[in-house]
Amino acid sequence: MADPARGEVARILVIGAGGHGQVAAEALLASCAAGVPVQAIGFLDDDPTLAGQMRLGLPVLGAAAAPASIAHEGVIVGIGDNGVRQRFFDALCAQGEMVIACCHPRAYVAGGATLGRGTLVCAGAVVGTGARVGVNVILNTGCSVDHHSQIGDHAHIAPGVRLGGEVHVGAGTLVGIGAVVLPGRTIGAGCVVGAGALVTRDVPDGAVVMGSPARIAARR
Repeated sequence: MADPARGEVARILVIGAGGHGQVAAEALLASCAAGVPVQAIGFLDDDPTLAGQMRLGLPVLGAAAAPASIAHEGVIVGIGDNGVRQRFFDALCAQGEMVIACCHPRAYVAGGATLGRGTLVCAGAVVGTGARVGVNVILNTGCSVDHHSQIGDHAHIAPGVRLGGEVHVGAGTLVGIGAVVLPGRTIGAGCVVGAGALVTRDVPDGAVVMGSPARIAARR
């Protein structure tokens, strides 16, 4: 990566030019404006109709499979779907790419919290002290992850979610918009928590839960 002490700036490619890719790019642009030594240089997307188009003033440079052909120091995966994002993340890591974490300057990450490689913390998100966030996670706009919670790899905490203290969220789980999870509860791997749900009890792996209080509606 670039050395800020030498005035170097890391050039970052965003994988995916859709809605979430643009959220990731905006976080990079805001970080640059706030003095973080990163520069978003463009998008890579497998939709050939997007090649050459502009998003947020940045070009779509080509297919997602070919980052090595463009000079850069890092990448971030801007894809909302957990399974697709994980596949790209794993492939990029296998290629030796530096998949970076990005924290929007208008988010708050407390001292003692940790963020894994490739994680995106969006504007207005709050991460409490002692929280541990895995790799390739999305902490979306205005969500809160309270103290000592643990978020598994490739999970997505959607906009406006409220996680109480010491909540555990399993790998690959989606916690939907505006859901609330009471302190100390565990949500298993590969789950979906419906928008606006109130989770008062632990949720087993692979469950889809909805409602207030949340109840199992299906199994994945």
